[in-house]
Amino acid sequence: MKVLIDTNIILDVFMKREPHFEFSDEVLRLCPGQLTGHITTNQTTDIFFVMRRFGKTSEFVKEILKKLTDNLKVMDVTVTDVKNALDSSINDYEDALLAFGSKRYKLDYIITRNLDDFIGSPVPAISPQAFLEQFYSA
Repeated sequence: MKVLIDTNIILDVFMKREPHFEFSDEVLRLCPGQLTGHITTNQTTDIFFVMRRFGKTSEFVKEILKKLTDNLKVMDVTVTDVKNALDSSINDYEDALLAFGSKRYKLDYIITRNLDDFIGSPVPAISPQAFLEQFYSA
């Protein structure tokens, strides 16, 4: 199964954000192996920015990004994704980019805690908890 891991899931894990850490961590631990997880190139800059802003050192964040890119596939963002995102009904532009990149890569789900941000997405969004319940019941 191929999924996009939203930035909030990654931040939950590496910043140990409660009460979200447990389910987000379990999703990431499935990659690679049982899941093929993806992130976009622009997510790496977002992760770097947020973690630095919250006091993590550049060296620490770079190590996190190295681990992520060893375990997740990094998707490019194309001009077609940009145009589709700009024309979409998805209100948040960054989330629209994730949605249309996910569609182009033929991903099964976008795993996120911000389900409302993906209303109108061509790829279904699912919470980490709901995803894990579905994944383990299959």
